[in-house]
Amino acid sequence: MYEQLALSIGEKIKMTPEEFEICKAFFIPKKLRKKQTLLLEGDICTYNAFIEKGILRSYTTDEKGNEHVIQFAFEGWWIGDLASFLQAKNSTQTIEAIEDSELLLLTYNAREDLMKKLPVFESYQRILLQNAYISFQSRVNAALNASAEEKYLKLTSAYPEVVARVPQHMIASYLGLTPETLSRVRKQISLKR
Repeated sequence: MYEQLALSIGEKIKMTPEEFEICKAFFIPKKLRKKQTLLLEGDICTYNAFIEKGILRSYTTDEKGNEHVIQFAFEGWWIGDLASFLQAKNSTQTIEAIEDSELLLLTYNAREDLMKKLPVFESYQRILLQNAYISFQSRVNAALNASAEEKYLKLTSAYPEVVARVPQHMIASYLGLTPETLSRVRKQISLKR
């Protein structure tokens, strides 16, 4: 455990092995089984989770009971309801394991203490937030301007593993499509190839 965290940190900042050993002590290892939840909508998000192994998704549920996937998170990614985590307010999301998963959890207080103890970790967190914001803007732009086919191709080009590891109905939800529309899009793409 901690291999993916070491890779993620190393891709963004320089951290000495001694600093990484200090960093590891702030995390809580946790395993989730497939379909087990990390966070329920309405609860306060007390952890930001780093994924060492597996896939998680965050989603909201509308008044009709329809799920709307907000995010998939694979190995080397973070997941949590940031507004709930930072403001200690009720979450608008549920976070669930799509596969059996191994996580490293970081509480709000541990995160604050770690950033004070290792300022380099604060730089890492800042880079993560910048990248998340850029990704969010790109996703909103695609939702507003891209066709269903363009959205699907962009997702599968950026994250090819999503097709093999995530159920199609969840991919459809993430793209804002019905499963039937996604099926038609996939068929059209295969006919063009």
